[in-house]
Amino acid sequence: QVQLVESGGGLVQPGGSLRLSCISSISVFDMAIMGWYRQAPGNQRELVASISRDDKLKYLDSAKGRFTISRDNAKKTVYLDLNSLTPEDTAVYYCYAHVLWGKDYWGKGTLVTVSS
Repeated sequence: QVQLVESGGGLVQPGGSLRLSCISSISVFDMAIMGWYRQAPGNQRELVASISRDDKLKYLDSAKGRFTISRDNAKKTVYLDLNSLTPEDTAVYYCYAHVLWGKDYWGKGTLVTVSS
């Protein structure tokens, strides 16, 4: 069983920044794709950013230029740097992994609230 544990959420003012972290219980080299999704109240879960095993990046259009996904292989951790946050970014952010043997795993989520 793969475990993903997120941290780094919190309350931040508009224009502020946060760094989300997702620690995996297994090597990130066993991940075909790791990424971050988010879900705001009343909305569907949407992909925010992902990074593949060969470092291909994908971003939600509204995240481009503001958010950055990165990976530290030694720490088995994927990060999501959130900058220039707006209230529309308020959501629960979930870490996601699609492993090489085909299964999908999710973290429990971390809440990001952007409010003045």
